Amino acid sequence: MLQEFVNPIFKSFILFYQNLNYMKKIFTSIVLISIASCNTNTSQGDNATTHGVKTLDNVYNLLTDQSSITWKGRELSTKVHYGTLNFVSGEFEVVDGLISNGEFVVDMTSINDQDMKGDRKARLEGHLKSDDFFSVETYQTATLSIASSKIISDGKWNVFGELTIKNYTHPVSFEMIRSEEGWSASLFFDRSKYDVKFRSGTFFQNLGDKLIYDDIELVISLKTV
Repeated sequence: MLQEFVNPIFKSFILFYQNLNYMKKIFTSIVLISIASCNTNTSQGDNATTHGVKTLDNVYNLLTDQSSITWKGRELSTKVHYGTLNFVSGEFEVVDGLISNGEFVVDMTSINDQDMKGDRKARLEGHLKSDDFFSVETYQTATLSIASSKIISDGKWNVFGELTIKNYTHPVSFEMIRSEEGWSASLFFDRSKYDVKFRSGTFFQNLGDKLIYDDIELVISLKTV
């Protein structure tokens, strides 16, 4: 009788012990998976690799003498003018792999033309600096700010911010790319929104082939430390 009573108890104890070991194994597996997941997220946010370049969470300061802006404007006659602008300063942050809190100050007095030469070049540059266009004596700088971004793919972001020219501020969005050569971006802005009226179809009618399109293209190359 005693043996019949003890055997079920002993079997129950063995079964409980086996279940306990099984639960320990499950718990250990869950912990290991959680640790691996945390490590993966950290590597993507704090130390993401883009086109072979590590984009660390950091504040990036602009090397103004190695960075540039190329502008391009078009007339209805298909004539294209283009030139450059210089930076005064610039910086932005990368937090959890996302670009934010950026500001770039542009020297509008540095605007120049590169598709013409001699007197025609000088006349165009003077005209661009006049009140017909950017009024650089009054508004010597323009500002491009970055508020937030979204990741498109490896090394590429959609960036959202504001562009201020002649004290007019409007939202802009553009793509920003990281490569071994640095950072690059391109965007278009509508000059009519910034009170740049000369030969604009927004302000004047019947311009014919004298019309200058409102959209101006900016191609930006950034070197940072």
